[in-house]
Amino acid sequence: MSSKLEKIGEIIAEHRHREGPLLPILHAVQEEFGCVDADSEALIANGLNLSRADVHGVVSFYHDFLDKPDLRPVVQICRAEACKARGVEQIMDAATAAAGERVKLTTVYCLGLCSAGPAARVGDRLHARLDGPALAQVIENA
Repeated sequence: MSSKLEKIGEIIAEHRHREGPLLPILHAVQEEFGCVDADSEALIANGLNLSRADVHGVVSFYHDFLDKPDLRPVVQICRAEACKARGVEQIMDAATAAAGERVKLTTVYCLGLCSAGPAARVGDRLHARLDGPALAQVIENA
């Protein structure tokens, strides 16, 4: 626990000077540990002189924060209006089947590829003009 305490202390010290440091700290903690668990929430609350309820409220509001690590690869699929107009909904059943339990599919509402949808992202890599087989291949390669 002391290494976690020390690392979270470093993260807090790195971001404390910023206006509104909580979100950058939460993102950094999740990147470091794969989640923002109850222990991390308490350490962050203490480090920022906030109540744990304040920190937990932010963590539970945003879907990106996990309370335990999920080691599966993540494929983000754009389901905004432009991608819907280009057929993303028609390929979602095939995407879900391809993902199974091995890959986590998440919905996002714009990857900035509106004219080239349907679109997906794995890590920092964007994939455009996807049809069912192409999206299944992206998922298989995740």
